[in-house]
Amino acid sequence: MAFRFTVAADTPSLFATLYAASKAIRSSGLPTGLVHLIDLRVSQINGCAYCIDMHSKEARHDGQSEERIAALAGWERSDLFLPDERAAFAWAEVLTHAEHDRIDEAYRELQRHFNAEQIAQLTVTAAQINAWNRIGIAQHIEGTAIGMAA
Repeated sequence: MAFRFTVAADTPSLFATLYAASKAIRSSGLPTGLVHLIDLRVSQINGCAYCIDMHSKEARHDGQSEERIAALAGWERSDLFLPDERAAFAWAEVLTHAEHDRIDEAYRELQRHFNAEQIAQLTVTAAQINAWNRIGIAQHIEGTAIGMAA
């Protein structure tokens, strides 16, 4: 694999901090399956092939069906997702696309399903996977996989 640089090797303390944040998200109390699906959906939006592969495998390992994983890219038109999941996906997408005109609507829907702590956790989840995606895209040369765990 060809890399421009690697965050893990070239700035290990920052990599360790990012990795610790990812571990904290996994133990935050949010359903693990939801976190995997958010990570996968944001990775799809950002086009990070390594993360799409990794989060698809994680979601599958934690019991998500092939049908739900395959339908995630079109979640808005699928009846396979629960209302709370749909609200979380919409929130993650609004944050990923920085859609300021849709944030209030997405937030109101999120409040129907999650408390303030969970909304904060979902926000950090979306921010964290966006950070990993951008790092992965930046460090690898096109056509190669990235060498890091997210």
